[in-house]
Amino acid sequence: MLPPDLHATLGELSAREPLFHHRELGTSRGDLLKMTADDFWEIGASGKAYDREFVIENLLEFYKKPEPEGWSCSEFSIRQLAEGLYQLNYILQ
Repeated sequence: MLPPDLHATLGELSAREPLFHHRELGTSRGDLLKMTADDFWEIGASGKAYDREFVIENLLEFYKKPEPEGWSCSEFSIRQLAEGLYQLNYILQ
C-alpha cells in the first residue's frame, strides 16, 4: 500500500498519461520542451531508449495526423527517486 502523499502523486501523474497523447497539454516544440527535462529519455515498446530530440521530432510528426482513438494505460506504479522526482511506470495499450 502506498503512503497517502505518494498515492496522491500517483493519481496526479497517471491522469496525465499517456502524456504526449493529451494534445490539450500542448503540441508545439516549445510545449514539449517545457514538459521534458534536458536529459529526458524514454523506452519504447521495442525496448529501445530514445532521447529527447528524437521523441520531440517524432511527436511533431505524430501531431500532424488526427488523434488515434483507444489509447489507454494500465498497471500504474510509482516510486520516488528524490524530493519532487518520481518514476511512473505503466503499460500503454
